[in-house]
Amino acid sequence: MNSGPEKKLTGLTGFIRRNLPRTGLVLLLVVTGILALVIGREKERLIAEKASAPAPEVRAVNTVLLDLRPGPIKDVINLPGVIEPWLRLELSARLHGSVIEVLVTEGDRVTTGQVLARIEPDEYRIAVDAARASFTLAKSRFARGKTMLEQRTIPQAELDRYRAEMLRAQAALEDAELKLSRCEITSPMDGVIRRLDAKVGLLLNIGDPVAEILEIDRVKAVVGIPETDVTAVRAIQEVDLTIQALDNLRVTGRKSFLATSPETTARLYRLELELDNRDHAILPGMFFRAHVVKKSVADGLAIPLYSVITRNNEQFVFVARDNIAHKQPVTLGIVEGWLVQITGGLKAGDQVVIEGHRDIEDGQRINVIHTITDPGQLRL
Repeated sequence: MNSGPEKKLTGLTGFIRRNLPRTGLVLLLVVTGILALVIGREKERLIAEKASAPAPEVRAVNTVLLDLRPGPIKDVINLPGVIEPWLRLELSARLHGSVIEVLVTEGDRVTTGQVLARIEPDEYRIAVDAARASFTLAKSRFARGKTMLEQRTIPQAELDRYRAEMLRAQAALEDAELKLSRCEITSPMDGVIRRLDAKVGLLLNIGDPVAEILEIDRVKAVVGIPETDVTAVRAIQEVDLTIQALDNLRVTGRKSFLATSPETTARLYRLELELDNRDHAILPGMFFRAHVVKKSVADGLAIPLYSVITRNNEQFVFVARDNIAHKQPVTLGIVEGWLVQITGGLKAGDQVVIEGHRDIEDGQRINVIHTITDPGQLRL
């Protein structure tokens, strides 16, 4: 039999074995609580130290300011276009015959009535002689008939027949003379020979091409106007153009025609501008850029478009006062190139941050490097 002390030991050991998991859990909870308490106190200490520490000094950002002043700004659309002759005429043969002489070459300037080429006239001259003889005979017969009618030797009907024959003969003579005159092919207008089809020895039929003549003493500058801009363009009378092929020559065109319906699938409306071209420096086919002013504001406030910041559907700029940047919401108007009109939020005399504005926040101190009064100075 086990003695008393051994029974007690065995009972204690059994108790510990039975309660060991519960004891470990209690100890774990106690240790966890102690650690949490220590960590919490340390966190409070760090927060207190951070709060009591002096804030680091924010470096002033270098900036450039624009001193706002009223000035003109325009809503301009820049569109491509091409030069066309004021008038393009396809000259065709008006009778049958062989070309015996060509008096001009391609590129020549011609005037109204100038002879360009001649068709062999012999058969048409013979026709004129025959028609004249017939007319002379019919005229003489009519004269004799009048005398005979006065003598009552022929009836009035016979004289009427003589008159009709004379008139037919006269018409035939005039027709023959007209055809003979057409043996000389003349220019119906002042212009320049762009293409010459007539060649010596060429047999022409009625309707065959003889030459193409262009009127370029004045020319058309043709531009396609987008549908959205037609209303604004209706009120415009003059448009400035830049012709690249002539060293960016700037000229002003006068509006002569605006189409009432689009001529292309791109929904572009044809705008024709008249240009004086007495020296023929501007040639058909040259490209140009049209600067169409849709709207003009004489005393607008304009700032560089890039100085406007957009965040969360809000547009704003920074305005400098006493070397401190202040956030200022703005309302934008028309855009001209790289400038935008400000219609709300700013006034003349405000100093807008236009350089360095991406590196600052509201209320931050700034270091003003330079102040300008004209945005154009930034492009120098």
